[in-house]
Amino acid sequence: MKTGSAFSREALKRFALAAVCLLLFAPPGVAAEEASADVAARLKALEERIRALEAELAALKAAQPGAAPAAAPPVVPVAAVAAPVGAPQGPTGQLPVYGGASALAKIFNPDISVIGNFTGAIGRNPLLPRPALEMRETEVGFQAVVDPFARADFFLDFSEEGVDLEEGYLTFTSLPAGLLAKVGKMRTGFGIVNTKHNDALPWIDRPLVTENLLGGEEGMSEAGFSVSRLLPAPKDVFLELTAQVFRGDAGDVFQSSRRRDVSVVGHLRGYGDLTESTNLELGLSYARGHNDFGSTFTTDLYGFDATLRWRPLRRAIYHSLLWRSELVWSHRQEPLGTQRAFGVYTGADYRLNRRWTLGGRYDRSGRARDAGLTDNGFSAVVTYWPSEFSQLRWQYRFTNSAEGRNDNELLLQFLFNLGVHGAHPF
Repeated sequence: MKTGSAFSREALKRFALAAVCLLLFAPPGVAAEEASADVAARLKALEERIRALEAELAALKAAQPGAAPAAAPPVVPVAAVAAPVGAPQGPTGQLPVYGGASALAKIFNPDISVIGNFTGAIGRNPLLPRPALEMRETEVGFQAVVDPFARADFFLDFSEEGVDLEEGYLTFTSLPAGLLAKVGKMRTGFGIVNTKHNDALPWIDRPLVTENLLGGEEGMSEAGFSVSRLLPAPKDVFLELTAQVFRGDAGDVFQSSRRRDVSVVGHLRGYGDLTESTNLELGLSYARGHNDFGSTFTTDLYGFDATLRWRPLRRAIYHSLLWRSELVWSHRQEPLGTQRAFGVYTGADYRLNRRWTLGGRYDRSGRARDAGLTDNGFSAVVTYWPSEFSQLRWQYRFTNSAEGRNDNELLLQFLFNLGVHGAHPF
């Protein structure tokens, strides 16, 4: 057996040497095509012979008494493959992998997620009516890296009214001058709450300022493009400027009568760490578009938002605090004059432990079409997290309408998530 093994090893070496010689000393006078075909044929024959010798060698080794089985070649986990050093960078950082183990798996199979949003309501509120029980929406998301230069995000909403494209846009992450661009249908970058999906909110409803001044639950969402860039800033301060142009049809906020009646949105965001556990984010927003009175009448929106986060590094999953507030001014031109309305909300959420969160919110907002009418409200919210894939939420909502009516409600929400859903903006 040892002689056979030695013979096999020697034969392998000779055939490998012959292959190298054939490649290095091929006759130069032969035509290129004939030489290539001849070399290919010889290499194929050598490969077949080498495989036969390897099989013979393996059989000889296996026949030896007490021989250990051949060790399988090490398998490198796909998740251990490192991202390329030159991965494109932009204002939002390196291209995300939406929960997948390898970028190769995303070429033909995007991350797919389904989020169910079931709600119920007890009480009466003519200002913000809700059914007793409803499957409020089912959000289906498709997210993937398209190529080294772009990624795509699509979100479909299935509800009792039908199917709607909530957002669907392509993000270009490696543009010159550090720019980040988006094109498609998206939520406008005005403020904070308007940019978030229903499943990302800490409440079951949306603040009164959103309902009265920013288009309600659907918010300001339309087709257009967006460009953002990081700005030079002092050390440890993050500054981002976003400029957007949209078609000009955003619910009952903007309405386009002609092609040139587009709307514009600008947002300046600043972020900085106060301590290792606390950070503060401030933002300024502006939006301008035409309204339903025609192309000669416009609506201007001004906004300020502030967010304070406290998350201790070692205990973040047990205790944390999020406080957020937004102020919005609406100037709506009408034939009889300009309606100037103001709205504000402020709220905080405190995580008591790993499962329970307690929160509250105060609302006050005028109405865009009749600034003389002002609604007020208060909410108390309790959230229970069975796991990171589901939430059970209760909300008590008190509303004092401009007509002098007091409404009390108890709202219920159950959220559940299937599949891989990309993280929402921080």
